[in-house]
Amino acid sequence: MKRAAVPSKTVQESTTKMVQIVLPNDTNPLGDLLGGQVMHWIDIAGAITAFRHCRSAVVTASMDSLQFLQPIKMGEMAVLEAWVNRAFTTSLEVDVSSENLHTGKQKKTSAAYLTFVALDESGRPHQIPKLKPATALEKRRYREALQRRKARLAARHAQS
Repeated sequence: MKRAAVPSKTVQESTTKMVQIVLPNDTNPLGDLLGGQVMHWIDIAGAITAFRHCRSAVVTASMDSLQFLQPIKMGEMAVLEAWVNRAFTTSLEVDVSSENLHTGKQKKTSAAYLTFVALDESGRPHQIPKLKPATALEKRRYREALQRRKARLAARHAQS
């Protein structure tokens, strides 16, 4: 599929920050945030970011490399930040991390890579804007996203 004149976007144009307070029904018997709840919030933050980049409906195609680094306790705040690492033709990779800000001290609690596919009104994948990385960090993430994509596609083909 050839890219038409779809304007490029910067990482900042779609970056999303989401704050959730951890309530009792979000926790396990130890008072730690449930992993499934973390995954749910990561998917939401990622989808909002993907939607903001594409300005269309998006569906989650994959979530990989999800890491639970430190627990978040009941009553603490989970701050999720999501940004686009790279946009391909119809799909994009979004990176989501969370921090615990209860004490004012930031600690990285989880990280994940998600891939979303943009859909048109008929439910078919459609072309999306390119990503224009600006900083050294954005450019490194951009390069690394291609390597992860190649690995995901190779794994998918190996399962076929």
